[in-house]
Amino acid sequence: MPDVKPSVPIQPQPPAAPARAPRPAPVTGPWQLRMLLAAPHRLGFFLAMGVLVAASVWWLLVQSDRVSGGLGLGYALSPTLGHAAVMVFGFMPLFFSGFLFTAGPNWLRVQPLPAARLLGPLLLQAGGWLVWLAGVHLNAWLALAGLVLACAGLGWMVALFWQLIGASAVQDRVHAKAVGIGGLVGVACLAGTALAVLAGHDMLALLWVRTALWGFIVVTYVSVAHRMIPFFTSNVLPMIEIWRPFWVLWLMLGVAAFEVLALWVDYAAPSDSAWPAWTVLVIVVELAAGGVLLWLALVWGLVQSLKIRLLAMLHVGFAWLGVALVVSAASQALWLASGKPVLGLGALHALGMGFLGSIMIAMVTRVSCGHSGRALVADNVVWALFWALQVAVGVRLVAAVQGMPLAWTALAALLWTVVVTAWALRYAHWYGRPRIDGKAG
Repeated sequence: MPDVKPSVPIQPQPPAAPARAPRPAPVTGPWQLRMLLAAPHRLGFFLAMGVLVAASVWWLLVQSDRVSGGLGLGYALSPTLGHAAVMVFGFMPLFFSGFLFTAGPNWLRVQPLPAARLLGPLLLQAGGWLVWLAGVHLNAWLALAGLVLACAGLGWMVALFWQLIGASAVQDRVHAKAVGIGGLVGVACLAGTALAVLAGHDMLALLWVRTALWGFIVVTYVSVAHRMIPFFTSNVLPMIEIWRPFWVLWLMLGVAAFEVLALWVDYAAPSDSAWPAWTVLVIVVELAAGGVLLWLALVWGLVQSLKIRLLAMLHVGFAWLGVALVVSAASQALWLASGKPVLGLGALHALGMGFLGSIMIAMVTRVSCGHSGRALVADNVVWALFWALQVAVGVRLVAAVQGMPLAWTALAALLWTVVVTAWALRYAHWYGRPRIDGKAG
């Protein structure tokens, strides 16, 4: 029998992997002013960062002068009022414009407005606040003119947003309407601030500013947070479902309304007597609301988010709202027990720097990355700046304790200014350049 060569089974070759298309090189180009009109977020964020840095540097100079007296600054208006007004009304509505006229049309399923439509109202606001800061030192009438310009710009911007709401046919317009109502409150409060300045009534002007803080700024923040934080979290952490029942939104809006009521009750209280029963009610409400909001922060994924930097920034920022209410309750209790402002303005700065400042950096960073064609990540620089901000908040809380040296407040102002200036410089140069992926917007 002839030898038969054993057959060798032929192994089928796997199909060749298709050649991967090379990733296109990032689009680059010089910074151009006209690019600010390529999308609403570019114009709004750029102007907001300009006002933010100007207001922060100005306040740092004021605090440094209070400590050393070396600058010899003079004032036509109270610098405390100047600081409060610009930190509440100055840059926040400009940041709102960048987000709301980008995300708002998607919420409402309407055609977005071109950025050029926003140029007038946003320039009025940005210019008005720079005039306001100058007027604080130079002339009260100049400062008042700045308020009028800013109020006109804010009213125009809010009217444009209500046009989007009116053009929408979608059923779920709750969040957009809450933001729109907050905007109307903001316009009314800014007008009230201007009238109080005209009358020379600084305390009433500050009351209007703090009313806007809760009734306008916080209302806008919690409305957006209720819609977006669970959505962002479930996209990145699939094990966490979107959970945002409307009672949570009504709770947060109710807390904001209660804080506005508390401001006006305290203002109306006779100066020679206390209202202990009312103060106890405020303490109970703030402790209960703060506890629920801290629980909500955990339910929304605070602990799980810490593995993902950009998401963690949002969650840590939101947790500051609950902390601010608890600190406020503790401050009221200490005042009731001792008759002294032991914790000073700590709760106010836990709210303003901790809650508002942290979410501002987180949200603007996210929108800036996504709408420039970059990955939605917080790199080492932004992550470090975010935690430096948390240190600044801690320093400001210590500075608020009765009896602390003025240098602590100046240190907090320095840390805040360094953080926001470095952050603004990091992102502002993107807004005048094309998207790196070559897309429009």
